[in-house]
Order: sequence, then C-alpha cells, then structure tokens
Amino acid sequence: MKETLNNIKKLSPDKMPQHIAIIMDGNGRWAQKNGLPRIAGHWAGAETLKSIVESCSKLKIKVLTVFAFSTENWKRPIEEVSSLMNLLLYYFKKEVDALHKNNVKIVISGNWEELPEKIADQIRKSMTKTQNNSGLILNIALNYGGRSEILFACKNICTDVLNGDLCIDKIDEKLFEQYLYTYGLPDPDLLIRPSGELRISNFLLWQIAYSELWFTQTYWPDFKEEDLICAIYDYQTRERRFGGLKK
Repeated sequence: MKETLNNIKKLSPDKMPQHIAIIMDGNGRWAQKNGLPRIAGHWAGAETLKSIVESCSKLKIKVLTVFAFSTENWKRPIEEVSSLMNLLLYYFKKEVDALHKNNVKIVISGNWEELPEKIADQIRKSMTKTQNNSGLILNIALNYGGRSEILFACKNICTDVLNGDLCIDKIDEKLFEQYLYTYGLPDPDLLIRPSGELRISNFLLWQIAYSELWFTQTYWPDFKEEDLICAIYDYQTRERRFGGLKK
C-alpha cells in the first residue's frame, strides 16, 4: 500500500488522461493457469473491474471505458455465453447501488438493447438511476464492435440525408461523431490491454485514432491498481503530437 501511494505521488496531476479505455483480456487463460473453468476467470475479472473503477475514481479519471462483451463473443460456446449473460445480470443488479453511492455514472456503448430482455431491462434501470451522477463515467461496451458501430453511424446518416434532415455537404468528422455510440464522451487518451495480446480486436476503431497504447503480459484478473498507475505514468512520459510537430 505504501509503495502504491508513493507511485501515485509520482504522477503529474496536470497530465492525467481524461479517458482510459481497457480491453479486459485474459480471463480464460487466467482460469486455465489456475486449473479453473473459464467462467471462473470471468467472475475474477469482474472483481478486478470493481477495484479499477474505485482506483479511477480516486485518481479523478473522468471516463473509463471497458470492453465487456463484443459482437464476436457470440461465437463462443453457448455455455460460456450463457454464463457471461448471467454474470452481467448479477453485477448490474448487485453493483449499481455501490456505484451510485460513489457518484459513478453508468453509460453503455453498443447494441445492448438486443441482449436478453432481463439484462436490457436491468441496464435501463442502472443508467436511469445513475444518470445525474457527476463522478467517474463508467462506459461499458456491450454487444459492441468497432466496425458495426461505424456501419450503424453510416446507416443513420444515410437515413437522415434521405429524409431531408441532413445535407450531405455538412458531413464532417465532428458531425460523424454525433452518430457514434460514444457521442458526448472524449476520445480515449490511453488504451490498456492486459494479457500479452498486441491487437485492438475491433474496439473503438474510430475513437482511438490518436490514443496512446499500453500493453502488459498480466492477465486481467491479476491487474491491480499498481498496473494502472504504471500505465498512467508511462502515458505521462510520452509526447502526444496528433500528427503535428512539437512546438
């Protein structure tokens, strides 16, 4: 704990990322390493998320986006998908009161309304309950894919153009972003991926154009506040030029 506090003190308050995105990867391999079924890894990963949400709140991070369930995850064995749905339902029911008490606002990115009705209903209740909170925004990517998000935006833009509600000459990057699931949120400053994989996996393809990427071999269930601080510290040492040159 003392070492963690010392590391926090090394962080520069004026260089903190506003928005951190995390691909919560490695749950299954963590379970396999520990001789447990894959779903045990997902439950352990959910506990890690609780801890990291608390850490981000403490560090005054404005937005935390986590990749919880992708459009591709439906391809997994039905037993695992069913267990993941039960896990989602359990934590939306169990944790919303604690998140609300800690002033966390829950938002969802993705086609979450196509999830099983009991889960979608619980998501609606969670978002409604926390909608006026002013602390950390916890953006959970559910039934989400970066490519499908861009297609979703394009289709809605086309509809508005065909209906005469939008002039095609007015379409630019700023307007396009208004049609994304993440509209109203800043782009991620820092993208973290645990587990040793070095890829984006169809996550926030539009939004991470200039995000700083940080990878670690640590599996998500073993990811601690110390790892988060290490990622932020490394982020603070980088020079972000956004395609330009240093002044």
